[in-house]
Amino acid sequence: MGRIIAVANQKGGVGKTTTAINLSACLAECGKKVLTIDTDPQGNTTSGLGIEKNEVKNTIYELMLDECTIKECIVPTEFENLSVIPSNVNLAGAEIELLGINEKEYILKNAVDYIKADYDFIIIDCPPSLNMLTVNAMTTANSVLVPIQCEYYALEGLSQLIHTINLVQKRLNSRLQMEGVVFTMYDARTNLSLQVVENVKNNLDTTIYKTIIPRSVRLAEAPSHGLPINKYDSRSTGAESYRMLAKEVIDRKDI
Repeated sequence: MGRIIAVANQKGGVGKTTTAINLSACLAECGKKVLTIDTDPQGNTTSGLGIEKNEVKNTIYELMLDECTIKECIVPTEFENLSVIPSNVNLAGAEIELLGINEKEYILKNAVDYIKADYDFIIIDCPPSLNMLTVNAMTTANSVLVPIQCEYYALEGLSQLIHTINLVQKRLNSRLQMEGVVFTMYDARTNLSLQVVENVKNNLDTTIYKTIIPRSVRLAEAPSHGLPINKYDSRSTGAESYRMLAKEVIDRKDI
């Protein structure tokens, strides 16, 4: 049975989508069968994996509104072992359209149950807010991976996210675990990055991945080419870091 990991942080700009794209691609590179689910209306994960988000017929929006089956909205990428359930701006209105639906927190889970045995990993990129789409992702997932930017306000909002994870665990998905924290945008030249890492380690009772993702121009450029970093610049520090993270995720035996 595959592992389902929600990549979540309600703060924007923390490397969440970058992590979803590149962790997915590096897991696939390791020979794992991967499905990436984009639940962010911006659709950046979709386009970052080379899918033209405004030209796909069925997206997660149609799936959530029961206008297509999950198999009808899975799109293969040009990368071996990697498929995507795409998203685009249509998803922004889904929250309102789901208001009257019973058990709306379980829509994604009920759909994913049909196909989860087909994949080793399902990676869900969450929107940068704690809304119904994020709740659906957490209800579906086995664990939550939290990217944290190495900056002054890193811990701000994290307690709110952990509170949400605990609520979902208590009321909707008792199996949900904290996958752990991964540090992103690390700048070895600044003391601040080091202080943030130490601060989080001292204040957070959760798994912290050893791999730290560096701040990198190549990582920032890759999505505009519709490529994950391991295809855009295979020998870059960003590519090596996400390969190491993928290996750490694969080696986790307690989830």
